[in-house]
Amino acid sequence: MNKNYHQAKFSLSASSPASLPPEFGFEVAFAGRSNSGKSSSLNRVCQQKSLARTSKTPGRTQLINFFAIPEGRYLVDLPGYGYAKVPDKVKRTWKRFIETYLDTRFTLKGLVLVMDIRHPLKEYDKLMLRWATDKKLPTHVLLNKSDKLKRGQINNTLMSVKKELKTYNTVESAPMTVQTFSASKGDGLEVLWSLLDSWLYEELNEESLGEADELDSKK
Repeated sequence: MNKNYHQAKFSLSASSPASLPPEFGFEVAFAGRSNSGKSSSLNRVCQQKSLARTSKTPGRTQLINFFAIPEGRYLVDLPGYGYAKVPDKVKRTWKRFIETYLDTRFTLKGLVLVMDIRHPLKEYDKLMLRWATDKKLPTHVLLNKSDKLKRGQINNTLMSVKKELKTYNTVESAPMTVQTFSASKGDGLEVLWSLLDSWLYEELNEESLGEADELDSKK
C-alpha cells in the first residue's frame, strides 16, 4: 500500500470551471449518487474520519473538493448526483460544471464510481459509464456497503455488475473494473489502494488497470 494516502490534506474547493486549480501531476476523481457512501469511501482510503465531509442532507454539496497527496497527486471528491432536492436551474448549472471538469481535465487519470451494492447501476450511474466509455476514461466501480449483504448476495451482485460492464468494455474504450467494498469495515481497501497506485504512481497501462478486477476475483 502506498502510504501517501494517509498524508492527504484538503487543498481547495472549486465552485465553477474558472476556480479549478492549475493542472499538474495526476488526479483521480470519486463520483457517485449522494447516498452511495462516496465521501465515506474516500475517507477510508485516506484513513481519516472527516477528510471528505459527509452531509446530513445528501446532495447539497455543489463543490468539487481537491485533496492533495505527496508527489503532486490529488484525490477529487465530486458532488453527489441523482438525489439532491434543489431547483432544476441549479441542477443544470451543477451538471455543466461536473461535465466541464470531466471533459477538459487532462490530469484526470481515472474515475472511481461508487455505488450502493444493494442498488447498483441506477440511471445516473449508467450515464456516467457511457460518458466514461465515450471519453476513454479508465473507470473502477466500487460496490460499497458490502457489509450490509450476505456473502451469496455479494457474489451474485458482483457477477451481475461484471456482466453489465462488459457492454461498456470495447476495444476502443478504456478498461472498466469492479470490486466489492465496505467504507465502514474497510473490506476491499487493499484492492482499491492497488488500483489507485496503478493510476497515480505507475505507468498507465492495461495490465495495471486490470489488476484490481483480477485481485477481487481471487478473494
